[in-house]
Amino acid sequence: MDKEHILKNTLSYHDEFMDSLKNSEEAFGYLQVALEEYQVDGDAEALLVALRNVALAQGGISKLAKKTHLNRQNLYNILSKKGNPRLDTFGTILKGLGFKLAIGH
Repeated sequence: MDKEHILKNTLSYHDEFMDSLKNSEEAFGYLQVALEEYQVDGDAEALLVALRNVALAQGGISKLAKKTHLNRQNLYNILSKKGNPRLDTFGTILKGLGFKLAIGH
């Protein structure tokens, strides 16, 4: 078998991962881990990447913008690695993805 044949007939990990995030339970687990890591290291980058990945998997940024009534370009900026969403915006994004803010111990 040649490399082209293998690549053509193999899903990339990223494609398979993004497909798994269409499932709300998978997306929930992924976001939960990202939030837990943020609580440990204080680095919001992984959390924002996780939010962006879930948004992309569940219909894209444009669809999320319509659900949340947030500007599409602002959402791209907020969900970038250097984004810094306000708490109310963070909550709105989570709600648009079908989740809610909660406190646990």
